Amino acid sequence: MTLLEEEGLQLREVQRLEGHTDRVWGLAWNPATGTAAAMLASCGGDKTVRIWQQRTASSTSFDCKAVLEETHTRTVRSCAWSPSGKKLATASFDATTAILEQNGDDFDCVSTLEGHENEVKSVSWNASGSLLATCSRDKCVWIWEVLPGDEFDCVSVLQGHTQDVKMVQWHPTVDVLFSCSYDNTIKIWAEDGDSDDWRCVQTLGESNSGHSSTVWALAFNNTGDKMVTCSDDLTIKVWGVDISRLQSGDDNASWRHLCTLSGYHERTIFSVHWSREGIIATGAADDAICLFVESEDHSVDGPSYKLLYKKEKAHDMDINSVRWSPVENRVLASASDDGTIKIWKLDSIH
Repeated sequence: MTLLEEEGLQLREVQRLEGHTDRVWGLAWNPATGTAAAMLASCGGDKTVRIWQQRTASSTSFDCKAVLEETHTRTVRSCAWSPSGKKLATASFDATTAILEQNGDDFDCVSTLEGHENEVKSVSWNASGSLLATCSRDKCVWIWEVLPGDEFDCVSVLQGHTQDVKMVQWHPTVDVLFSCSYDNTIKIWAEDGDSDDWRCVQTLGESNSGHSSTVWALAFNNTGDKMVTCSDDLTIKVWGVDISRLQSGDDNASWRHLCTLSGYHERTIFSVHWSREGIIATGAADDAICLFVESEDHSVDGPSYKLLYKKEKAHDMDINSVRWSPVENRVLASASDDGTIKIWKLDSIH
């Protein structure tokens, strides 16, 4: 039975996590908990990072395990766990990115990356954990190589965006980097085989069915052959690529627009995330969360997506981040300007 056929789905609030004293900007689930209790990192305008731990693997309750207060001097905008789950990178408006390592119940700052001229907006690890990307209001994207002994070496500064870069995200299986910006575009960056330098291989803009306003976020499906983007233009767009060409290192494997979803949010869509089983979640400035799934009836034009569920007033203020759990199906975390994080479960009404 497909998700669309399941009777009476609801997005149920399981827990509200309180502790941040300002808006919560970013969320990151630790990818490596396996069968152990899940761990979630949050960061916000109060300059702190909080680590939340599930009480037990079967529990629905989370406790705050650590509050990291000394790492940054301004808003912490974004956080991302390394693939091993051992390190957490945090990006801040103080123009630095910190690398934190878990040591028992403590988290120690083992490295601070400097170089951006002003606010760092987003940070992302590649699939192997060998590269880190950061982006900033200075319009630049930096790629860092992870070296032994917690050293990081900037291997490339990518200049192509004409405005503030909102988010960077590595492709889930190949070392290709995606960035989205206030300049309304998504840029795709790949290593130049001969020179070890990186270059922009494709720009998705309004001229090729892209967005007409700020692109806030992007996410990939489980197999990496589709990407979803969200924007200030109130639309969600789905893009596709020939994944075998991409994985074979073919730089000409270009992304193409598959469909546009509009009319579901009334204000800027800030966050989008794709679950392992194919549910797209969006969070927006209208305080709502929407869930979409691919519809079964394929048209000749390619896939289409349907609204599975809309949760009005999911938070009291703007929703800045929505993140599906990588471990437990149908568990979603959301973060808001109201200072709270909510854990949701998508389940059937019985």
